[in-house]
Amino acid sequence: MKPAHYVGGEFVREGGVGSFPLVDPVDGSVRGDVPEADRAIVDAAVGAARGALGVWGSSSVEERAAAMRRIADGIEARFEEFVDAEVADTGKPRELAATVDIPRAVGNFRAYADLLYGRPERSYSTAVPGWSGGSGQALNYTTRRPLGVVAIISPWNLPLLLLTWKVAPALAAGNTVVAKPSEETPSTATLLAEVIHEAGLPVGAFNLIHGHGAGAAGEFLTAHEGVDAIAFTGESATGSAIMRKAAEHITPVSFELGGKNPAIVFADADFEDAVAGTVRSAFTHSGQICLCTERVYVERSIFDAFVAELGVRARALTGYGPMISAAHRDKVVSYYRLAVDEGATVVAGGGVPSFGDERDGGFHVEPTVLTGLAQNARTVQEEVFGPICHVMPFDTEDEAIALANDSRYGLAATVWTTDLSRAHRVAPRVEAGIVWVNCWNLRDLRTPFGGIKASGIGREGGEYSLDFFSEPVNICIKI
Repeated sequence: MKPAHYVGGEFVREGGVGSFPLVDPVDGSVRGDVPEADRAIVDAAVGAARGALGVWGSSSVEERAAAMRRIADGIEARFEEFVDAEVADTGKPRELAATVDIPRAVGNFRAYADLLYGRPERSYSTAVPGWSGGSGQALNYTTRRPLGVVAIISPWNLPLLLLTWKVAPALAAGNTVVAKPSEETPSTATLLAEVIHEAGLPVGAFNLIHGHGAGAAGEFLTAHEGVDAIAFTGESATGSAIMRKAAEHITPVSFELGGKNPAIVFADADFEDAVAGTVRSAFTHSGQICLCTERVYVERSIFDAFVAELGVRARALTGYGPMISAAHRDKVVSYYRLAVDEGATVVAGGGVPSFGDERDGGFHVEPTVLTGLAQNARTVQEEVFGPICHVMPFDTEDEAIALANDSRYGLAATVWTTDLSRAHRVAPRVEAGIVWVNCWNLRDLRTPFGGIKASGIGREGGEYSLDFFSEPVNICIKI
């Protein structure tokens, strides 16, 4: 399977502005090439989506729900193929792709098929005032209609999961879609286009283009006057750039952006659970998840023991996967060096591993635990997006909350405590879109997901996604 554009029901590799190499992050080898869309291909994709609006946008709930289930079944039928593609593009452990990424993609389509049924519709009985020229009652009720053509830009860290997290509700709400995955991870998106094609959606309901971002396919798409809404997951700086372009056409946006997520570990926490949970939250997918923990605040009485055990477990990690690219590896390593320059003590990691085999040509870095930095150090304040965490002691509950909130980001946080009152007291005071207590990344697809501050705009998940991807219309009927 070669990455290809999918425009107006056709798979296209020719045209555009040539192609670019697809690199294996495990060993640095070139696995193939990816076509780069130009303005003409983007125009064609938006035009195809516009042309399909009348059919797909007016389809019934039953028709759309059935299509969502066919797509879910199609992914499931090609499960191992999707796993292979996800692992090849990202280098992540196969177990992670097989137990999280691909099952969640299936679940996203099934969840929104179910959510389409039984959506509440509000109605109000209103007295007709004399000044309006009548008397009696009026009935107000609300319906929802699709926004139109939706541009979806998804990142490289969870390529299929985060693409389907947006595509499923957008299609379920009756919109047509033009999607652009990260240029680093095109393969599962192309497989998804094949599944959607086989599921029999109207021609143009879903379109896929490949290419880079600034000054290329991504910018052509998000700045396109034919796009009615934009859903984006990625870096905060990219979100800002997209927002500036969207403002020209007053295009609605939904952004899930970066994070510098804190964990607060109280002395009364279950020590084993807190250490194991922090290892997961800091180092899963080599820290390349927007929800990963990069700042850990530990109550002073258990600080030394916690740091020592966290370091032992970080050094023992194997099979954790590479960074997505040479450029990203170099960025992460630059923060390792910066941390030392800023005065950090390196408890574990801090460099590039040597394997003595083909992996030495890949983009690997060591899981890294740091201590000793000031709260205003760049390594503590800036998102690294790698397998790194800095651990700092605190003395009081108020101090812990203040440290956790001292960030321009506000995506996610974890709190570790066995004190139920403290959990309910602390969690609402942490400035984040989601706060986990005694767990991490435990998600219910019906709940709101998103960040505050520089971590995003709006919420995704369940009814929240369906609300973004549809427009409420009030109908007022005088009785």
